[in-house]
Order: sequence, then C-alpha cells, then structure tokens
Amino acid sequence: MSKIVIFGAGGRAGRQAVAEARRRGHEVTAVVRDPSRYPGLAEVVAGDVTNAADVVALSAGHDAAINAAAVYGEGTDPDAFFTGAARALVTGLPQAGVGRLVAVGLSALLPTADGTRALDSGPAEFRPFCLAHAAGLEVLRAEGAGLDWVYVSPVGDFDHEGDRSGRYEIGERFDFSAKISYADFAVALLDEIENPRHLRVHLAVA
Repeated sequence: MSKIVIFGAGGRAGRQAVAEARRRGHEVTAVVRDPSRYPGLAEVVAGDVTNAADVVALSAGHDAAINAAAVYGEGTDPDAFFTGAARALVTGLPQAGVGRLVAVGLSALLPTADGTRALDSGPAEFRPFCLAHAAGLEVLRAEGAGLDWVYVSPVGDFDHEGDRSGRYEIGERFDFSAKISYADFAVALLDEIENPRHLRVHLAVA
C-alpha cells in the first residue's frame, strides 16, 4: 500500500482516481481548493496546487502524486493556472520527498496523422485553453528533471457515460473517435504509480 496525494480530487478524472486508488488499498489525501463545494466527496482537504508551500505541506509523507486539477471558463486564467501548478509541483514535490508525479493531460497536444498538433487545427474558441495546457507541459519538460513525471491524456476523448472495464490501450496519435471512460483512465493513472513504465513523456491511452 502506498500513500498518494491527489490534487483536483473533485473533478471527474480526480474523483475516479481517488476511487481507483482506494479500491487498490492505497491511502489517499484528496485535495480540492474549496471542500465546501464537494459535500459528497469523503475525506477531502483544502489546498492550492499552484502554491508550492501547499504542495510541500500536503505531499509530505506520500509516495506519489496525481494532478487532475484544472480551471476553465469565465473568470479564470488557464495559462497562469497550468504553468503555476506545474512549477509548484516540480518545486514542491521533491522538497516533500515525493518522486513520482502522474499529471492528467490533454489529447489536443498529441500529433495528428500529418504530424501537427491537434490543437493547431481545432476550434479557435478552445485554443487558449489548449495552449495553456501546452505551457504547463513545457514547464514539466524544462524544469522537471528532478521529478519522475508522466503526462497522461486520452488518445481522443472521454466516454462520459462509460463504465470501468479495467482495460486500456496506449496510442501515439490523436484520434477523436478513440474513447476511454474516466474509470478506465483512472486505471491507467494508478498503473503508472504502482508500476511506473513511462518517464517524462506524454502517454496517451484509449
């Protein structure tokens, strides 16, 4: 059994990661910014993943971390959030003695068949959010040498109504027709903690 801290535990990916970790017998610290917004989520603690001091305090004594935190919509600054979170994690986790980070990512950063990123041909309205995710990934690549991180995304999209099959496949290119349930995505996240096979790469699953 390991101790795992999960940032963004209130979102769809985060909730499933918490459930999968507990299903496997791990001890979980489930972190959200405002616990009062998640009355149905048991045993949550307050924390800000963009604050390195919070990352250190909440991660100390843990074996691994999952970051499923995200912001989107009016009144948010995705670029500041995703770059700030990446910097706080690459700074704070090593200080807390945590060597493994599994970060939830975005499929739009994957290459398409012609080698360009999916985000470069996607809808303009989503481009700033996608570029913010890309900037966070670049922080991991440029500043995360002291951390065993992996950035995990769907190959295409989530199957929002899908159940847990316990299976997934690894892909290389963006394919919007490829789906994965949040529960199976969580299986991939926890597999990368229990048996780390990918290091400092963008891992895509379907």
